[in-house]
Amino acid sequence: MSTKRHCFSCDLKDDSKLIAEYKAYHAAGNAWPEITKSIKDAGIVDMEIYLIGNRMFMIMEVDDTFDPVKKAEQDANNPKVQEWENLMWNYQQELPWAKDGEKWIALERVFKL
Repeated sequence: MSTKRHCFSCDLKDDSKLIAEYKAYHAAGNAWPEITKSIKDAGIVDMEIYLIGNRMFMIMEVDDTFDPVKKAEQDANNPKVQEWENLMWNYQQELPWAKDGEKWIALERVFKL
């Protein structure tokens, strides 16, 4: 099986209490099972989120079945995913160059060894 890597960035609100709560939601075993299932069902093989200050970086390894448009459609039609996304908006904020309502922004690769 071949995989591809997708990398994204998003900011958290710059508030240490909110950042701690966000991290608690994402601690091992705390993410809602419906969310992790929707991620895996979409062809996302692995996903990690890194944090520095209030800026996050998400790295996803996806298989050949992954389609970001299809994933967005599935998420829009999944009430539990929408509930999670609405909850996460309490902690996340748009990057300065994001389009209205856009959360995670794809990173541009500028170097590869």
